[in-house]
Amino acid sequence: MSQSKRGRGGVAGGVRVAALFRVACAVLAAFAFASGPRDARAWTYPEHRDIVMKALGDLDPERRKVFDALWAAARSKHTARFCARADETTQGKDPKCVDYAAWAAVAGDHSCSSEDMLKTLTSDWMLGVADVAAQLKKDLARSRMRTAKVNALRNSDIRLQRADPDYATRAQSNLAHFLLPRPSVGTTEAGYAAVALTEGATINALATYNFYHVEALEKAHVLSTAPLSPEERAELSLALLADEAFALHFLEDVFAAGHVAGTWGDTSVRKGTHDYYNESGLEVTTWSGERTVLSGDAWMRPEDADRVADLVRKSFEQLVDAARGTVAAELVQAPKPPSRAAATLDVCRTETVPRRLNNAGPLVLDIIRDTPIPMLTSGRGAMPRFRTEMGPFIGFQAGGRAAAVKGGFGPAQEGVGFYGGLEIGARVGVGLEGVLNESGDGLAFVDLGFRQDGSSTNNFGQGANFPEAGDVTAALPARFAYQTRIRLPFWLLPMDLLIATPILIAVSPSTLQSMGVTAANGGVIPWQAGIATSVGRFQFILGREIGVGFFGYTSGADTRFVLPTSPGSATPFTLAELSSIQLDFPVLEYRPFRAFSIDQSSSLVFQLYGAVEIPTRITIISPLDRQQSTSVEEIWSMGFRMAFDWRHYL
Repeated sequence: MSQSKRGRGGVAGGVRVAALFRVACAVLAAFAFASGPRDARAWTYPEHRDIVMKALGDLDPERRKVFDALWAAARSKHTARFCARADETTQGKDPKCVDYAAWAAVAGDHSCSSEDMLKTLTSDWMLGVADVAAQLKKDLARSRMRTAKVNALRNSDIRLQRADPDYATRAQSNLAHFLLPRPSVGTTEAGYAAVALTEGATINALATYNFYHVEALEKAHVLSTAPLSPEERAELSLALLADEAFALHFLEDVFAAGHVAGTWGDTSVRKGTHDYYNESGLEVTTWSGERTVLSGDAWMRPEDADRVADLVRKSFEQLVDAARGTVAAELVQAPKPPSRAAATLDVCRTETVPRRLNNAGPLVLDIIRDTPIPMLTSGRGAMPRFRTEMGPFIGFQAGGRAAAVKGGFGPAQEGVGFYGGLEIGARVGVGLEGVLNESGDGLAFVDLGFRQDGSSTNNFGQGANFPEAGDVTAALPARFAYQTRIRLPFWLLPMDLLIATPILIAVSPSTLQSMGVTAANGGVIPWQAGIATSVGRFQFILGREIGVGFFGYTSGADTRFVLPTSPGSATPFTLAELSSIQLDFPVLEYRPFRAFSIDQSSSLVFQLYGAVEIPTRITIISPLDRQQSTSVEEIWSMGFRMAFDWRHYL
C-alpha cells in the first residue's frame, strides 16, 4: 500500500460508522418484514392424527359401519390418494395414501378452509407432509430428554417448510386455534357459549368448530333425506367429511394447555404463554365439573389423547346420526339448502365470528360441556403470562476476546503471537427467535461500541533484546477501536434478504416472508439451525454475524506502529501511523444458559471466529525520507470471544 500525507482518520471513521448504522437499520426493517412472527399452533400432526384414530376405533360397530360407508363414497373418485381404511393403522414412513384420521391434522395447519384442505390432500406435496409427520412421531416416541424433543421438532419444522412452502406464513391470524378467554369469574357455560359463538366475537377455536361441525351436520341431514344419485352422494359425502375433519382440528386444539390460557396479549406474549403451559401443564376444570391437568403440542400423554378422543367420538356420533336420520330434523336442518361443496370460511384471515343461522343448539352445547373452562381475560385473577423473544429490543453487550495472530502488517513479519481485548457496545434489534420452534434463530441486530486490545506477544522484528523490551517491540501495540456488529439470518447467501427485500416487497411479499422464515430456521441448507443439548445450545453461524473494528481512526499513540522496511533501505525500521479495519466472522456459537423475564433476557455467548485486518491508510512519521517505501499487508487471526448479552424487549 502506498504512503499518504500525515492526517487523522476520525472524521472518515465516523462517516463509515454512520453509514454502517444506516445500512444495519435497513437490514433490521427488512428482516422484521420478511419473517414477521407467527402465533403458535397446538397439537403436532401425528398427535392430531392419533386422536382421530382412537376416536374412530371407539365408535360402536353400528355407527362405524355407517361412517365407513360415508368414507367409501367420499374416496370413490380419489382411490389412489385416499386409503381404503379411514384409520390406516399400518401406515408409517413413506406413506402411499392419506387416511381420514390425517385430515384433522391437515386442517388449519396446512390449509385455511375445508375446501382448501381438499386441495391440499390431493396436492403433489401432501404425501411429503405425511412422511415428515410419520418421522416426527417416531422421533418424539424415542425422545427421552427435552433437548431431544426440541431437536426433533426442529427437524420436523424444517422438513415441513420444505414440503409445504406456506407452512409458516399461511396464517395471518391464528386466533381461531385458541379459546376465547372468560370475561368474568361468574361466566356460565351458556353465557360463555353466547359470547364465543356470537357473530362479531373474536374468532376462536369453539366458534370455528361450531361453524364447520354445523356445516357437516346440515350436509349429513341432506344426505339422509334428499333423493341423490350415486355421484351426488359421493360429492356430498366428501364435502361433509371434509367439514367435520376441519372442525375436529379446532375441537382438539381446545385441549392443548397453551390454548386454554386464552388469546389476549401481543404475539410474543401469546406464543410465550402457549409454549410455557404446553410443556409445564395446566390444571383445568371442564364445564361439566371434571378436573384434570392438560399438556400441549409435542407433550401429549396417553391420558390427553384419551380425553380428547372421547369428545371427538361424540362429535362423530352426532355426524353419523344425522347422516342416518336419527337426529331431530329441527336441530340439523339448515334454514336454506346448504352448499354441497366443502365450506370456504378462511380461518387464516378471519378475525371475527361469522353469522350462522343455525347453531344446532343442544348438539353443540353438549360438546362444549366437556371442554375446559378457559382462563380469565386480562386483569385481576388472570393466569401468569409469559413472553417469547419476539419483537424489537434495545440492549448492550460486554465481553472479551483472545486471539492468535500470524505475523504483523509487515511482509517479513511471520511469527505467531497472541493478544486479548475487551469490548462493550449498545445494540438495537429484532428478536424473532423461535418463529417455528425454539431452535430457530431470527435474531437480527446492529451493535455500536468500543474495543480495547492489548499488545501482541510477537515482536515487530528480530532482535536478541526484543523479549525484554515488552510492549514497546510488539508487532501489534495496545490499541483502541470503534466497533460495530451486525447479525442477520440469510436464506442462501449472507445478506441476501437485504438484497431481495426491495424487489420482493413490491413483487411477491409472500415469497419474501417464506424466505425470512426459512432463514430464521437455518436457511435453505439448514445447517445453521440451533442444536439443543443438556449443557446448552450450539449453532453454526458463519455468515450470520460479522464484527467490524475500526483501528487508527482516533489520534494518539495507539495508532503508531514500528514496521520493518524493505530490504536495502537505509534504516531497518519505520515509525508509521496506520489505520485499518478488522472483520471478524464467528463460525460456532455456544450459549450455556439463557434467562428470560416478561421483557428482558440475558445470556452468555461464546464464539469461535476467524478474522482479517486490512490496512486502509499508512503515514510515515520517521524517518522523514520522502523516498522511503514501506509496504503493509493484511493480518489473519483466529480467536475466541465471550460476551454477556442483555436485551430489553419493547
